[in-house]
Amino acid sequence: MTEAEDRPTLSGAHLHTVRQLARAVAIPRLGLQLERVAGRAEDRSVVLEGDTIRIGSHPSNDVVIDDAMVSRFHCSLRRGDSGWVLTDTGSLNGTLVDGVRVRDADLPRPSCRISLGDSVLCARDLGSEALAELVTWSSFGELHGESMAMRRMFGVLDRVAQSDSTVLLQGESGTGKELAATEIARRGHRAGRPFMIVDCSAISPSLIESELFGHAKGAFTGADRLRIGAFEAASGGTIFLDEVGEMPLEMQPKLLRALEAREIRRTGENDPRKIDVRVIAATNRSLEREVNRGRFREDLFFRLSVVTVRMPPLRERLDDLELLIRVMLGSLNAEDSAHLFTPDVLADMRAHDWPGNVRELRNFVERTVVLDQVAPASQRQSSLPPPTAGAAQPSPGVDLSVPFRVAKEDVVAEFERGYLKALLEWASGNVSKAARRAKMDRMYLYRLLQRHDLRGGSRIEDD
Repeated sequence: MTEAEDRPTLSGAHLHTVRQLARAVAIPRLGLQLERVAGRAEDRSVVLEGDTIRIGSHPSNDVVIDDAMVSRFHCSLRRGDSGWVLTDTGSLNGTLVDGVRVRDADLPRPSCRISLGDSVLCARDLGSEALAELVTWSSFGELHGESMAMRRMFGVLDRVAQSDSTVLLQGESGTGKELAATEIARRGHRAGRPFMIVDCSAISPSLIESELFGHAKGAFTGADRLRIGAFEAASGGTIFLDEVGEMPLEMQPKLLRALEAREIRRTGENDPRKIDVRVIAATNRSLEREVNRGRFREDLFFRLSVVTVRMPPLRERLDDLELLIRVMLGSLNAEDSAHLFTPDVLADMRAHDWPGNVRELRNFVERTVVLDQVAPASQRQSSLPPPTAGAAQPSPGVDLSVPFRVAKEDVVAEFERGYLKALLEWASGNVSKAARRAKMDRMYLYRLLQRHDLRGGSRIEDD
């Protein structure tokens, strides 16, 4: 194993490389000791204190295990408010905690054994022996939160904003990645310069190169005029590559070239053009898992993740619910509707898993204000279903013989198909009109329609 301190990071002792936070307080910080028990890892222990610890066979990991049965990015350990959480990042041979195969699991305290391939590590929680700094702010631009997870993130984002490093924002949909990117750009030394947003998931694979790098007139069929790409348009400023994990594999080497050489070449031209842009990327996927599966280039992953910031999901910061509700009511000019969120309603909200995160919460708050009432619990379950974990009997209609992932995908697919059918019927087959109604990108709607084979059975038109 190698120590995390060998590589630059924005955690632990390396915070001296960026400016100190204003108004910070000392808080207990968790430490973790990993010790080799069996296998080919080095026979020594290491104490680590980062927010996230990556373990695998690739030399870039915080803990490197020379074991042919260990994947390049095998698993990661994330520091929560009360302990460490292990996540298997799509490893080939899986990860076991005390003999139980896991995908996501809280590490038992005070110690446990982690099995990876032919190697076994003993993890010992050091508790709150170390100290870290926690900002006292309750907001960072349009991001709001008073929980420790959010205030820790605000501190990191503030430091990141003062540098010019490439940043990767990782988090589920609805956690505020675009808001974070916008605020980083606004607070940095490129503030006031162009800020270009490119949604990599909403562009046709055949057009993404032109979208990013531009094209010359006549470069291909339909290129009737010169087009300046997003990288060139963002010169001197910042480009935000949203959902970069959706970028086609064949396009990734060209993006890597642009990031490394700081130059682009328009489609149909031979001469490269120098660019001066800061790159912020975001994804709701685990890029380590995508690298393991061969769907994302390893070298591009390292080039994008110079600094990685994890956006915590809402279920990990439920203490922020009341603050977020107040902020959302204020944005809706509906402060007088605060009485609708009674203690019982808040209790139901805390029991909900919030798969759509803050975006889902905003929809719920707005729907509640519009209806001017909160439905009884028996009717509210369709929008805020309580978790079934720990229940004595499974809910009706749940087939526990089907793996969770498969069952979830089936439910999502059924919902999408029903929603799209109703949407197309409302729009009389007009895709542009349907996209505006659903507040969706039109290209994304096209892809959904193709996925569910709805194009052939409905009249699809553009405006």
